[in-house]
Amino acid sequence: MQLQIEIDPATANGSFINMAMVNHTDTEFTLDLIYLQPQAPKAVVRSRAITTPKHMKRLLFALQENIQKYEARFGVIDLGENPHFPGALN
Repeated sequence: MQLQIEIDPATANGSFINMAMVNHTDTEFTLDLIYLQPQAPKAVVRSRAITTPKHMKRLLFALQENIQKYEARFGVIDLGENPHFPGALN
């Protein structure tokens, strides 16, 4: 079966994010995608996804696979000395 996915123009444009927060309960994960302007004291959540633990683990595997493919093609992604954004990736 071939799945057809539709995306409206506003969603297709996307939103730039440079921070993420992940929280969970026993039944769901919440992923907040955030934009933090340099030198600004306040960040803005641009998108929130709420999903099940099974789907979140599938998303993790998909992200890992795509990062491996990216690095195989373009080289290792250097995260510098601090690979986590302090206080952002829970």
